[in-house]
Formats: sequence, C-alpha cells, structure tokens
Amino acid sequence: MGTDILTVILAGGKGTRLEPLTRDRAKPAVPFGGCYRIIDFTLSNCLNSGLRKILLFTQYKAISLDRHINMAWRRLVLHEMGEFIDVVPPQQRIDEQWYKGTADAVYQNIYTLEKERPDYVLILAGDHIYKMDYRHMIQYHLDKHADVTVGALRAPRSDSIHFGVIQMDDQGRIVGFEEKPRVPKTIPGDPEHILASMGIYVFNTRFLFEQLCEDATRPESQRDFGRNVIPSIIHSHRAYVFPFLDENRKKDAYWRDVGTLDAYFDANMDLVAVDPALNLYDRAWPIRTYYPNDPPPKFVFAETGPNARRGHAVDSIVCLGSIVSGGTVERSILGPGTRVNSYAHVEDSILCDEVDIGRHAQVRRAIVDKGVRVPPHAKVGFDLEKDAARGFTITERGVVVIPKADGTDYFANG
Repeated sequence: MGTDILTVILAGGKGTRLEPLTRDRAKPAVPFGGCYRIIDFTLSNCLNSGLRKILLFTQYKAISLDRHINMAWRRLVLHEMGEFIDVVPPQQRIDEQWYKGTADAVYQNIYTLEKERPDYVLILAGDHIYKMDYRHMIQYHLDKHADVTVGALRAPRSDSIHFGVIQMDDQGRIVGFEEKPRVPKTIPGDPEHILASMGIYVFNTRFLFEQLCEDATRPESQRDFGRNVIPSIIHSHRAYVFPFLDENRKKDAYWRDVGTLDAYFDANMDLVAVDPALNLYDRAWPIRTYYPNDPPPKFVFAETGPNARRGHAVDSIVCLGSIVSGGTVERSILGPGTRVNSYAHVEDSILCDEVDIGRHAQVRRAIVDKGVRVPPHAKVGFDLEKDAARGFTITERGVVVIPKADGTDYFANG
C-alpha cells in the first residue's frame, strides 16, 4: 500500500460476563475451538493481512495472555526488519488510573504510538471471532480520503443493545451513530436489521491524536470510541463505513462477539457443524496458535456385544494429546490432553485442556475449564439445581460451566 500502518489491539477488558472462564485469565486468553485462544483470530488476521507492527494493550489478569504471546506469536515476526508484536501494560504516563474506556486506552499510550510515527492507526478488538483481510478496509479508507473509517456489519435489530448502531448515506458516509440503543434506527428498507459497528477503526494518525486529546478535555466523556469519539466527529469530519462481507460469497461475513457464556458456547458449537461458517481448515488463511509438543489424538477399544466399550467421537473436534478410551463423544470440542474414559458419554460440550472424564460419567451442554476431573459415574448437565449447588455457573440457556481446577473437589458432595 505504500503507507506505514500501526495496529493497536485492545485486549484489556475484564470480561466479567465470561466468568468463571475469566476468573484467572484475560478475556482474549480464554481457550477457543480446542487449541486456540480468542486473541489468535485477530492476530492471525493481522499477519495474514501483512500487518506486522502490532501493539497489544492489556490491563486485567494479563499474565496468561502475555505468556501465550511469547510462546506463539513473537517468533513469527522479524524484529530486525522493524516488525513486532508487543504487549503493552498500562503505562500511566498521562493519568494514574486504569483505562476508563477504549479511547482512553489509546490516549494513555499516545507516547508509544508517536514513537512509531505511523501514517495510519488500525484499532482492533482482541475478543472477537472472525476472519478478515484488513487491507481491504485500509484501502477503502484511502480511496475515500477519510479521517476515520469504521468497520460494520448487518445484525439483527434485537442485538442493538450490544452494538454501536450506524446510519450512513448512499456514499458510505456516517450520518448517525448511537451506542447500544434500545430502540435503534434500522437499515433503510430492512426493518429487521441494523448496521452494527464491529469496534474496529482506521484513523489518520494525526487526526486520531487530535480527537483523543480533545476528548480528554471533556469531563462528561466516558473516554470511549463508540460512546464519545465517533459521535462527536461524524458531522464535522470525513467518517465512513466499511461494510464487512464474506469475500467469496459476498454476503454477511462470519463475526462473533463472544462476550457472554452463551455466545461463547454457540460460537464453539458452530465449529463442529458439518459445514461450519468459520472454516478453520482454510490453508490460504491460517489461524495460528501455540501447539504443545503433544502426541496425536488416540481412540481405543472397539468391542462388540453387550456392555461393549467403543472409543469414538463424531461431529467433534479432538485436539493433540487427547485420548478417547472407550468413551463416546458427540458434537463436542476436546482440548489438548483431554481424556474420556470407558463408558463415559460427552455431548454438546466444550472440554478445555487436560480435562479428565471418569468412567461411566455423563456430561452434556457443559463448558469444563482446564484441569477439571469429573469423577466416575458423575452427571453434569442433567440436574441444573444440583449443578448450581456444586458451585457451577448455569447460563441463561442452561449451559453448565465448571471453573478451572484449583484444588477444589466440586463433586465431593455428590
């Protein structure tokens, strides 16, 4: 493109709606799809798009994220060529406080951005699941001679309380922006859908700095791009919408905000479909991560007759190091080092790393975090009141979430 672009990934949110998965880790570091972390999708998009100057702004419980970046990502860039993927904790150069909002996170790191002297800044969220070639959005920004370009996609009207809702003219210029309205303005001619902001932006660097400094002078501001910065500039500057579409099918692209446990569960379950909307097997657009030095997955026992043991998995993802030893797995994701023992049955579930399902145990519609051991004959997902009494989280849609093992025996009382 002949331009110098710096990518900023905002990875500092608390992720409280994903607890207990975020009890001990940052939201972007939460496991996803068996062997990945949520952050891997945004970072893979960056590298696949040729963007190799990346700053990750962290904040809460960042050690697991920092460790993952060290193991999986820093080896993929050439530092001697000016490339980097740097984790930047709060510097408190401007104010001695945590970040108040997305804009404040960038504002407090203006000094770091200035040192790189980029022509443009691409701002991304580190907690969404999608595949996107950012070069198209950047080129669109250049073609429009925009000051800022906002990535957007079509979403159901009922989801408006979760998004910034955009109105644009026939040239793609933003003429209205409301953050999470309960009564949204829908897409003209389509009363069932809204144009939703993806929370990603391309800014001219000098313009970005000017707007952040101006926003910092407003005492009423929440220091947020969606709530404050974007609405304040749409009538006075060149703000445009970049519509995010599937590159091959020219229709709504796959994009998921996994901000709640139910959304996280659904996005994982999307992957075990026969023809998943998000293709992890596309060699032209690889999703990278850290792969432990584990052996291949293994399936053992193929007995026949009454009370026979058969180790098998169908419509499922089974990661390295996993052993299905005489158990049955259906429509589930098994993370690295997971074991499903004889006569156990796992269905519609997500098992994170090193989970052990005991003999004759039954698990359905559950998210089981790292290192949990489900004892023999135990049942999870069949009696939600009992599961809640054990200390498990029950989502609005009845998914059982077992927190990461920390020495607690959740099944001590049956």
